[in-house]
Amino acid sequence: MDRVCIAMTSKDMARELGLSDFQMGFVFSAFTLAYGLFEIPTGWWGDRIGTRAVLTRIVTWWSAFTMLTAAAFSYPSLLAVRFLFGAGEAGAWPNVARTFSRWFPVSERGRAQGIFFTGAHGGAAVTPILVTWMLSRMHWRSVFLIFGSVGFFWAAAWYWWFRNEPSEHKSVNEAERRIIEAGRAKAASHDLHSVPWRRILSDSNVLLLCAAYFAQSYGFYFFITWLPTYLARERGFSAMNLGIFTGLPMLACVVADVFGGIATDAFSRRFGLRIGRAAVAGSSFLIASVCMLAGTASGDATSAAILLALASGWSAFLLGAAWGTCLDIAGPHVGVVSACMNTAGQVGGVFSPVLIGFVLEQWKNWTMPLYLTGVLFFLGALCWCFIDPRRPISGVTGEKEHVLGLQRGLAGG
Repeated sequence: MDRVCIAMTSKDMARELGLSDFQMGFVFSAFTLAYGLFEIPTGWWGDRIGTRAVLTRIVTWWSAFTMLTAAAFSYPSLLAVRFLFGAGEAGAWPNVARTFSRWFPVSERGRAQGIFFTGAHGGAAVTPILVTWMLSRMHWRSVFLIFGSVGFFWAAAWYWWFRNEPSEHKSVNEAERRIIEAGRAKAASHDLHSVPWRRILSDSNVLLLCAAYFAQSYGFYFFITWLPTYLARERGFSAMNLGIFTGLPMLACVVADVFGGIATDAFSRRFGLRIGRAAVAGSSFLIASVCMLAGTASGDATSAAILLALASGWSAFLLGAAWGTCLDIAGPHVGVVSACMNTAGQVGGVFSPVLIGFVLEQWKNWTMPLYLTGVLFFLGALCWCFIDPRRPISGVTGEKEHVLGLQRGLAGG
């Protein structure tokens, strides 16, 4: 909600601060640039000291800078606040992945990731409707103050309740701990302090995951930044319908998150990790590409909005498989590996709003950037043809032991 609300307030914000479309593109991307720069260091930090403290710091920081967005008084001040917002939020999703790797057996990780993304996209789905209603009753600055305050309560509850390891939590008994740890790779005591960067950054699985996630995030950032403007200007939606159809892609993501997580775990148990992760992700990318291209070409505004929402949903269907693959191959370095993938995604997120803003400024053309998104989804599907979740990164853990652990965990599901 904190990340998405700027898309709905951007019109009022730009008018008050005197910003062009091109400048708003940089405002959108300032967050993403900082997010990408600090993603890997914060993921590594979570691997090293645990996610209890790191996630508490992340949510406290981003909540503060959501509120500080309300204090922006010029273009430079808004850029600075959004950049620092992104720097503070960086590492959130890798640290969540790290949490799942410590708290869920292998057979349940896809579902866990899917449920997590349901929360993320559910917040994004209700935000357009909620912000549209709030803007009819208050200034855009008040929206940021109210949204930002919520995270402080979450951070306090998380730090009080959560523990880094199941063995540290008083509610976990010995039998449950054994089930959770059944498929977990065993790490040497020095593993968390000595990261095999060269092996990780040269691993073909990691590189292909990064390329695919670049494509996924490029499209996702269109939906959370420029979609309201596209539907209003290009498709002629009224203010009443705008909130509904702007939230529809994220609502589609909510459904896709749940069923995508269930599907990747179910197919992994039935057919193995290669089919359960790679085939599920590749197929959903392909369908997203078709829907994106068809929606852009559609002459009917409602059909176009629905097809674009379906494209968003199918591009989210693969998230459980993508993040589950990071957990499958990373051994004790889940935070770092998932941060590498998510950093590549943020690069796509940086380019998406700026490129669209530039095209609009120069040529007033929506078709070209939306077709590009459809093509990128297709290239993401090709990447998944060559990703093999059965092959852990060489050197991060005993390869034979890790594969046997995954098989035990899946069989236990």
